Amino acid sequence: MPLSRRSLFLGAAAFGVPAILAGCGSDAPSTAPGGSSSGGLGTVTLGSNASDEVPKKSLEAQIKAFTQGAVKVNTVDHNTFQENINRYLRGTPDDVFTWFAGYRMQFFAEQGLALDISDVWRDIGGDFSQAFKDQSTGVDGKQYFVPSTYYPWAVFYRKSVWEEKGYQPPKTLDELTALAKKMKADGLIPIAFADKDGWPAMGTFDILNMRTNGYDFHVQLMQGKQSWTDPKVRQVFDTWRGLMEYHQPAALGRTWQEAAQSLAQKKTGMYLLGMFVAQQFPEADRDDLDFFTFPEINPAYGTDSIDAPIDGYMVSAKAKNVDGAKALIKLLAQASSQNIATGLDPGTLASNSKADTSGYSALQKRGAELVSQAKHIAQFLDRDTRPDFASTVMIPSLQSFVGKPDEIDPLLASIEKQKATIFR
Repeated sequence: MPLSRRSLFLGAAAFGVPAILAGCGSDAPSTAPGGSSSGGLGTVTLGSNASDEVPKKSLEAQIKAFTQGAVKVNTVDHNTFQENINRYLRGTPDDVFTWFAGYRMQFFAEQGLALDISDVWRDIGGDFSQAFKDQSTGVDGKQYFVPSTYYPWAVFYRKSVWEEKGYQPPKTLDELTALAKKMKADGLIPIAFADKDGWPAMGTFDILNMRTNGYDFHVQLMQGKQSWTDPKVRQVFDTWRGLMEYHQPAALGRTWQEAAQSLAQKKTGMYLLGMFVAQQFPEADRDDLDFFTFPEINPAYGTDSIDAPIDGYMVSAKAKNVDGAKALIKLLAQASSQNIATGLDPGTLASNSKADTSGYSALQKRGAELVSQAKHIAQFLDRDTRPDFASTVMIPSLQSFVGKPDEIDPLLASIEKQKATIFR
């Protein structure tokens, strides 16, 4: 389903065990007062994956403006939330829950696990572009998602380090390789890298595949319509293997936060990640953060495609306080709420077209420009394909490749075999 300029593509979801989301996680449930729970719309429960410090504070600040009741937030570690979302929604979910646009939203809507919020969109629709509405719409034409923020993926670096060393953003893969060699000679680890949590390496695969084989092939591969044993896919892994010597070693034991901190500490030269990398930089250093889009590999496709996932909110089909839930997501959809989000979280951009972008940092302005110029925008591997395929096949497969990059053919054969049993 190729989409045009400034259109945002579809995503995927994950399976798992329910009880973890119901009441325990890295953070205990908390209540953010937004009015009296005995009056108005009562208490609304919100299941949140905003477990990192910056997005957690951002959400807390936004819901303080909810004056129609109280909000009880159940915060769970981000990865745990994703891996357990399916059965959580089938069990005893919160009224509102954080989630992702596109395929991931559609997946649960089709199963009857999400509430139709088309009536909410009749009130808020004028604040969003058609592209964002499309990514909030199920296959039945109804809306099930409210967009909050989004962020592009790119290659980030510290301007001061690059100026000191005389580095220039590469325009081609050969230039990237030459730059990595120079960084290595200068005593820097060229490319920060981490995949302890399973998903970060997906971003590297996405961009290498889109740069090598184009957006349409990438979309078809994610939809199970192309073979993983195709020479085109092998070329992607061959290219990746050629870059491995410049990657930060022992990646399977490192979180993305730790890799980002190595960039902040000037131990690594560059890092392919989402703009949320800025969360790991001290505020005083954020103006030193810049990026370039991943360079060209195949001239036929240039740099026309990027990942730019959309985060937001959904209402559970089992919501106990439906009126309160709809009122809360209306608040979170407002420009005022998203102004708070982008002000507190330097790694995000507002999806509401009426949001105030005058206060955007230089990094945020560049991020918005990058998205506006992209011809094709993907949501990210684990949001662009079936949830069972992403979680049970691709996470272990990419981690296997990172650990043993020379064993490509048996790995691709294994992925294709598993794909055949899932995409029927």
